[in-house]
Amino acid sequence: MDKDSFEQVYIQYHKVVYAYLLSLCRSEELAADLAQETFYKALRGIDRFQGECALNVWLCSIAKHALMDYYRRHRREAPAPEQVPDSPDADPLPGEKLEQRQAALVLYQALHALPEPYREVFWLRVYGELSFAEIGALHGKTENWARVTYYRARTKLKEALP
Repeated sequence: MDKDSFEQVYIQYHKVVYAYLLSLCRSEELAADLAQETFYKALRGIDRFQGECALNVWLCSIAKHALMDYYRRHRREAPAPEQVPDSPDADPLPGEKLEQRQAALVLYQALHALPEPYREVFWLRVYGELSFAEIGALHGKTENWARVTYYRARTKLKEALP
């Protein structure tokens, strides 16, 4: 693969890789840095890509390993997801804001309590916006496995929430 065709790969898949990393680490800065590292590693190892899976799945696999390496180097756990900031034009009353924060905290606690692979499959589907086929390929499983795992995760979340 030459430089121009790899540039096209970057243009086509950068947003997907960035969104995937952001869904895992919840840090825009870290996701951007790791996305760059992912494409650097992909360029260096493009000769090892055999086409057994979609290119975006291969890139997300590299991204996941880059994130695990980052956490290993920094010897810390993945940060807890932060609450999405409120939109500036919708300013809720103080009581409503407290209720929203508590509801979000309960949801994040339930998501954090999900066992693997349910948690990751749920995050990949909802926040990473990957298809079931892509999730299955990322885990070395089938599309059906990803679909079933996602729905089981959703069921477990519904049971955990009041």
